[in-house]
Order: sequence, then structure tokens, then C-alpha cells
Amino acid sequence: MEFAPAIQIRKIGFFVGPILFLSFFILNIGHTIHTQAPVTFGLLTWMITWWITESAPMAVVALLPLIIFPGFGVLTMEKAVVPYANTSVFLFMGGFLIALALEKHNLHQRIALQLIKLSGTSGRGIIAGFSLATGLLSMWISNTATAMMMLPIAISVIQLLQQNDTINDEKDKRNFALALMLTIGYMASIGGMATIIGTPPNTAFVGYVKDFYQHDITFGKWILIGLPVALLLGMTCYCLIVFVLFPIKLKKIEGSENIILQKLNLLGKPKTGEKLVMVVFSLTALAWILQLPINTLIGSEMLNDTNIAIAGGVAMFLVPERWSEYKFLLHWEDTKKLPWGILLLFGGGICLAKGMGETGIIQFIGDSIAKTGSVSLIVLLLIIVTASVMLTEIMSLCKTLHKPSYVKNYLL
Repeated sequence: MEFAPAIQIRKIGFFVGPILFLSFFILNIGHTIHTQAPVTFGLLTWMITWWITESAPMAVVALLPLIIFPGFGVLTMEKAVVPYANTSVFLFMGGFLIALALEKHNLHQRIALQLIKLSGTSGRGIIAGFSLATGLLSMWISNTATAMMMLPIAISVIQLLQQNDTINDEKDKRNFALALMLTIGYMASIGGMATIIGTPPNTAFVGYVKDFYQHDITFGKWILIGLPVALLLGMTCYCLIVFVLFPIKLKKIEGSENIILQKLNLLGKPKTGEKLVMVVFSLTALAWILQLPINTLIGSEMLNDTNIAIAGGVAMFLVPERWSEYKFLLHWEDTKKLPWGILLLFGGGICLAKGMGETGIIQFIGDSIAKTGSVSLIVLLLIIVTASVMLTEIMSLCKTLHKPSYVKNYLL
């Protein structure tokens, strides 16, 4: 179901995007930077408009540089297609395949339930368990998939609480429901910060830094900074929600442990497929973390984040679950669930950045900031962070208008 405002936004954006592109091109805005800068500026505003308003599928919008750049002479077709095969694209593809195997064999659900089971039955303990499980899984599979997997389990616990007649304080029940749902949402995002493959922006940033600054950020280097930051933010988020915003006073939620045990019983004992996926996943993660020592030991740069990710993904298709039936951990039919659009989105973003680099726009922006001299690094960072947050909120609002909330009834 889509709401009327969302449709109107899409219709307006559908025409505004191309009009902005033509305006930049016809008025020759930015020609003093480079003769092709008006085309690049125009394409930038067109793509951003369509991405924000979702007037066209995001992956389709990401293909526009392949039409515009060669057509207007900004890049040759040979140069324009290279970003779509960037190493970061294949790094994320490998990560997606590994995550797909985790989800297919329900290993991610078993890990989450076991972590929640260890957290106890108090209100704060249950939320801590959900926080830990959500954050840990979000390091390896998508934020959205993690949140959607945790949501039904959380709703079951909330429903159990609402049916509990021994707890009469409705405010306590409401606080618990809000705190649990918000914690899952926040921890799904925070956990994704810990690893390169945790969320698409991480991989996009790594690819950009490698292409434009020739600096390679390995999986190990990222996790050395990303994991402590994620842990600090996660603990801060938990304490803020549980102790300040929505104080949790529930000592024990009767029956919550039974819900977790029931869901674990439904999964049954770990199957062969689960165990093998765990082995492949563990070896891949270990190779990522120990990449530098291994390369130093063998005296070569044989291992890198991308070929490790692809090796892990390919292994899922080659490791047999049941050899007698010639059945493997993953089959090609499973890749229908792979978010191919995100891979195209990566390519389009990197191609757009390449066009901006070729036409001197990136250099111009950098020089303009440097010439001001009066803007400190802290102020500049605050401006960038504020702009990023505002843009994210605008895009999130557009998505919210497209779909009604499925959890609203459990929070009010």
C-alpha cells in the first residue's frame, strides 16, 4: 500500500530530475571548472533527486552514468563501466553470498536465540540479549535482514508481557516495548559499523578511498577501529534507552524463557548444513582478520578482502551438504534473494565520483574549502555529519510514506 503523498513526490521528482540536468547543461553552470563540469553537475542533481524521491528504482538510477558520461564525452564507455566491476562491489557480493547461506540454513537465528537465552528473564537482561544478538549479526548480514529477523521474536516477548496480569503498570509495559524495539533498530545500524561488509556505506567508503587516494583499508584495519566504536556506541545506546529515556523496572518477565526455548526447539538440533556453513563462515572471518600476518608469513600479497569474500561465497556452492544427493550449501536458485540492485548502486556511485574527479569538481570543492582557511576541521566535520543526517532523514521519510508501520500497534 502506498499513500497519496508518496505517489505525488515520485511524480514531481520524475520531472524535476531531468529538468535540473538540462538546466545545468543549457545554462553551462560550472563550465569555469571544466568544460564537462555542467554535465556532471547536472547528472549529480538528477541522480540525487531520483534517489531521494524514489521516482525510479535506485539501481536503475545508478545506470544513468553509463548513458550520460559516454554520450556527452565525460568518460569513454570503457572507463565508465570499470567502476561497476570495482573490487568493493565483489567484496560485498561475497559477503552477500555468505549471509545468504547463514539465512538459508537458519544459523543466524540459532545464534541470536542462544545469545538471548543467556541474557536472563529480567527486562534489562532481555533487552541486553537482543542488543548483543542484533549487533553481532548485523556485523555480517544486512541491517534490514537482522532487524526483520529479530522483530518477530521481540513481538512475541512483548505480546507475552501484555498478557501478563501480574504486571499492572501499563507505563512499565509500554517502556519495555519501546525500549526493545528501539534497541533492535539502533543496534542493527550500530553493529553494521564494526565490519566492512556490515553495511553498504562502509564498502562504498573503502572503494572510494582506494580509487581516489590509493590507500587500501583492509578488513583487519577497519575492525580495529570499527569494533571498539560500535561497542562504545552500543553500550551508550543501551544505557541511554534503558536507564534514561525509557527506564526499565521489570524484574522478571514470566514465560519469556519459554518463548526462546520453543523457538530453539522448532529449529531442532544443529543440522549438517548449519555446521558446515559455520565452518566456512568462521574460516572466512579468520582469513579476513589474519590477512596481514598470513601475507607476511608467505611473503606475498596473495590474500585481500575481496578474494577472501569471493572464496567464502564460492565455497558455499562447492561444499556438499549431502554428497549422496549432490546437494550443496547454496544453489544458484538461492541467489534470487541476493540484492543485486545494491551492487549496481555501488557501481553507479563510484562511476559518478569518477566523473566528478575527471571534470575537476572534487578538486574544486577541496580547493574551495582549503582557501577559506577559517573553517576548522571540527566545524567542517559537523557540517558534513549534519548534512548526511538530514539527507538520510529525508530519504527515510520518503520510504516511510511508501509503507505503513507494522509495529505501531505494539508500541502504543
